[in-house]
Parts: sequence; C-alpha cells; structure tokens
Amino acid sequence: MTATEIHPLTPERWPDFEALFGPRGACAGCWCMFWKLSRKEFDAGKGEPNRFAMQARVAVGEVPGLLAYVDGVPAGWIALEPRRAYPGLARSRILAALDDRPVWSLPCFFVERKFRRQGLSVALLQAAIRHVAQQGGTILEGYPVEPADGKAPPVFLFTGVASAFRRAGFVEAGRRSPTRPIMRYTIR
Repeated sequence: MTATEIHPLTPERWPDFEALFGPRGACAGCWCMFWKLSRKEFDAGKGEPNRFAMQARVAVGEVPGLLAYVDGVPAGWIALEPRRAYPGLARSRILAALDDRPVWSLPCFFVERKFRRQGLSVALLQAAIRHVAQQGGTILEGYPVEPADGKAPPVFLFTGVASAFRRAGFVEAGRRSPTRPIMRYTIR
C-alpha cells in the first residue's frame, strides 16, 4: 500500500467521509448508525436521516471514528467510541458486555473496494489504539467475524475480520458464537 494517513473525523473532514461512504451511505444507508440506534430507529432512518444524524454528531464535536487516506484519497473508516455510545451492542446476546470494565468499542469498518486486502484495516486498528491512548482509554474491544470456512462476502464483514485484529495485537477475550469472537487490546 502507498502513503497512508489516518485522522479523526471532524467537521472539516465531513466531505471526505461523505465521499468515502458514497450515495448509499457505505451499506444500505447505514452511515455508521447501526449500533447507535434501536433497530426501529435505524430502519426508519436508512439513507438521508442516518446521514443527517451522523453529521449532527460530528458538527457538535463528537469524534465517532477515524478516516484513512491513501495518497490523499479517503479510503477507509473505523468507528470507535466508548461502548456506551453503542446501545445496540448491549441489546446483542452475542456481543453483550463481557464485564463492567470501561472499554472503547470498534464496531464498524468500511474500506473502499479498491483498497481492500492491502492492510488498511490493520492500519486503522493501530491508529485506533493510538487515538484511544491519547484520550486516556486503556481497553479497546472489537467484534470481528471469523467465518468457519475463512470466507464471507464483504457486506458481512463490516465489523472487521479476526485475523486483522490479531495482526494488530488484539487477543480473544470471549466468544458466544463460533464465528464472532470478542477481541480486546489493553494499553499498558
């Protein structure tokens, strides 16, 4: 992969986020709101309402994730905030909290098709570790997919793949499903 830069999503970078996510909002109008809303709210907001909801969060100074650029082009995204920002995780039987420790969750990735399979997810995870450390966090937690046969369509990999988490130094902390490990990285 060529020159990569990774930056927090800020209001100034919003146009880059829109360019990366495109008119479909990354996947079916998600705009990375899937874990932030109830299923009913999310479904009702697919498309423009979800885009406006995410833009409003960014406009008031929330930093919901990091944008990766390859040679100046928006190429990838990782969502990361304290777990409490994602109430959808608490409603998941498989991804419910393992304990009461304060963690930063990494629930979503989006990498532009032409930049996939080049290590960008690992670079985003490494940048997430640095970002969380700068914010005073000590535990990062991700919810990747680990397909039984090692293959899955990209649309089902929006939470990342376990192999990328392992390459970034994450370890399995729990598993309630054969294909969904909960992985953690502890900042020392």
